Amino acid sequence: MSTYKSLKEECYEANMELNALGLVIYTFGNVSAVDRQNGVFAIKPSGVPYEKLKPSDMVILDYDNTVVEGDLRPSSDTKTHSYLYKNWENIGGVAHTHAMYSVSWAQAQRDIPIFGTTHADHLTQDIPCAPPMADDLIEGNYEHNTGIQILDCFSSRNLDYNEVEMVLIGNHGPFAWGKNAAKAVYNTKVLETVAQMAYLTLQINPDAPRLKDSLIKKHYERKHGKNAYYGQ
Repeated sequence: MSTYKSLKEECYEANMELNALGLVIYTFGNVSAVDRQNGVFAIKPSGVPYEKLKPSDMVILDYDNTVVEGDLRPSSDTKTHSYLYKNWENIGGVAHTHAMYSVSWAQAQRDIPIFGTTHADHLTQDIPCAPPMADDLIEGNYEHNTGIQILDCFSSRNLDYNEVEMVLIGNHGPFAWGKNAAKAVYNTKVLETVAQMAYLTLQINPDAPRLKDSLIKKHYERKHGKNAYYGQ
C-alpha cells in the first residue's frame, strides 16, 4: 500500500478532469498536487495516454525533483511545478496545458485584457503574459527556468500569486494554480474560456473597451470580497 495513496488519487482525478474538459491535446497536459506536511507532490507521468492512466501511475517527488515513489518518468514539466511549490507556499496544485485559445494569446505575446464580468468574477486585471524566455535560460535548465520566468513576471509587475492564479508564458502556454489540484484545473478552464471570449470580442470589435472599474470591483468583490454574497 502506497504511503501517498490519497495524494495520488487527488492528482489522478485532477488530470482526468483536465482531459474531460477538453483542455489537453493527446498527452500534452499535466496537473500536480502537493502534500505540504510531507514536502512532496504527485504529478502525472510523462507521455502516458489518459485512457491508460491509473492512480498508482502518479509519480511522487520532493521539491528538489527526487523521485520518492513511482516507476514511471514524471512529466517533463515537473521542474516548473516543483519550483512553484518551493517558492509559493500557499499553492496546493499546479496545472499546465496547451489549450488552443490560451496558447494563442501566449504565442501572440499578449496579456488577455479584462473585457467583461466573467473575467472580473475571477480577477481584477489582465491575465499576464510573461515575455519569451531568454536564450541563456533556454540553453540551461529549461523547465526549472520556466518557474523562474513565472516568478520574475509576477515580481516585475508586483502581482500577488494568491489573487492572480494564472499566467501565460510567451510563445509557450498557460500555467494555473490554486489551493488544491481541483482548483488549479478550475482556473485552467476559466483561463481558456476567458481567452476564447477575449479573442471573439476583438473579432467582433477590434476597438472593444476594457471593462470599467466599477464593474470590475462589483463582480470581483461580490464573489471574493469581505461582504461576498455569491454562492451558498
